[in-house]
Amino acid sequence: MLQAVHHLNLLVRDIDAAAARYTQLFGVEVGPREELAARGVVTRRFLCGPTWIVLVQPTRADTLPAKRLAERGEGLFLLSFAVQDLAVAMDAVHAAGAATTTAAPRIGLDNWRIVDIDPEDIFGADIQLCEVQQ
Repeated sequence: MLQAVHHLNLLVRDIDAAAARYTQLFGVEVGPREELAARGVVTRRFLCGPTWIVLVQPTRADTLPAKRLAERGEGLFLLSFAVQDLAVAMDAVHAAGAATTTAAPRIGLDNWRIVDIDPEDIFGADIQLCEVQQ
């Protein structure tokens, strides 16, 4: 079912400072700001091999990313696995006794279709499944 690590989200307080630091340290070209208003975040990202590294700065205090940043500070927020067919993957997760946090996928950056697995069902980890639209 899992094809690869699609993306890692890193929570930051200052997205532009974080982007500059990643460029300075690793020579990566961090992309422009992309806002996901429904999620209450602004993002910037770069590729590391086939995996996206997504810097995430909350823009509202009432969102899960903002709550995680307040609880845990800056750093790794979540891991997203690529799947070929999100509906099939969701059925498999549910059949194995785990819940997803929503009944239907949501749309992320670049029209990625995403669903989150309930952290209580996967040892507290923030894990997503992601299907890329072709």
